[in-house]
Amino acid sequence: MNTIRDLDLKGKRVLVRVDFNVPMDANKNISDDIRIRMALPTINYILDQGAKLILCSHMGRPKGQRVMDLSLAPAASHLAALLKRKVLLAQDCVGEESEALVAGMQPGDVVMLENLRFHKEETANDAAFAEQIARMADVYVNDAFAVSHRAHASVVGVPAYVAEKAAGNLLQTEMDFFHKAMDAPVRPLVALVGGAKVSSKLGALKNMLDKVDAIIIGGAMANTFLKSQGVDMGASKVEEDLLDSAREFVKEAEQKGVQLYLPVDFVVADRFAADAVVKNVTFRDVPAGWMALDIGPASTSYFQEAMADARTIVWNGPMGAFEMDAFARGTMAMCQVVASSHALSIIGGGDSNAAVKKSGEAANISYMSTGGGAFLTLMEGKTLPGVEILKK
Repeated sequence: MNTIRDLDLKGKRVLVRVDFNVPMDANKNISDDIRIRMALPTINYILDQGAKLILCSHMGRPKGQRVMDLSLAPAASHLAALLKRKVLLAQDCVGEESEALVAGMQPGDVVMLENLRFHKEETANDAAFAEQIARMADVYVNDAFAVSHRAHASVVGVPAYVAEKAAGNLLQTEMDFFHKAMDAPVRPLVALVGGAKVSSKLGALKNMLDKVDAIIIGGAMANTFLKSQGVDMGASKVEEDLLDSAREFVKEAEQKGVQLYLPVDFVVADRFAADAVVKNVTFRDVPAGWMALDIGPASTSYFQEAMADARTIVWNGPMGAFEMDAFARGTMAMCQVVASSHALSIIGGGDSNAAVKKSGEAANISYMSTGGGAFLTLMEGKTLPGVEILKK
């Protein structure tokens, strides 16, 4: 797979798929610009090479409709301020006006195409739509790891029509860190996995049994594993249809010599609410009608001990409903444990990243991935369509 440093970009029209799907406040101001800032190394490199830079991205889910509240205009303005140069926003991502705007570009110019998902053809990977975008480019660059698991037109369709294609700095960095963590790790390698559903991560968990030395499971998904072992979880969220799968996973982990850690205590509540009555109980003492919403202090110590000798830690998913302060302590404690570790630490997933940022420990994490879905796809042992197309 080529990177942008392998290509001669001077004077060429370089189309870069970025992920500028940034959060906005009520006044339509960008509330977190990390996705834009993460693309700056690629953007600046291309401009330094004397290329004509064309950016494309989606914003939100307009479902093929022109929803101007989801315009990329704020992203274009914000990028212009960061670059200290003009960024022209095309009225659309295809069509004669957009093509004319690109045709009039000079080296060093920056054009941002309007929201790709204003057209249903984007998510449908429509060939004609992809070809329309592709004819505006001499070079295609993917720097949007977060959408590289999706077979959309801008991810896999467009590069099929562009002879020269490469990975941007961000995509290459993401792939490099994942390779360091899962394919060539410094051991022991420990996976910390949380979140709500076993169903969304069972494939990743099974694949990791052949990769890791230990797996720590927290969050609501731990409830299903504990119930599969005969533990009464009260009114806690449990995926009843996955009890057999969870039971088989526990057996397989034992057979493969992978240490499996589950919570030994919980913060439980009488209802799912910020002002609920809460108390700490052991995993065998969840009261009827109550629900486990965070790991307890004994679990925190247990998990900390499990990671004490780790040289590589991969974390995906929070330990509880950390959005509410009453149920945030377990996740915040894990943030501190991972951040203070001497291990290479890689965080993947929106909720995990949000938790780390909330804890103030982001600067002490080795790498925070920009794509939860793409990260999980890799953890399942699958390839990313947006990466594979760059190799052709």
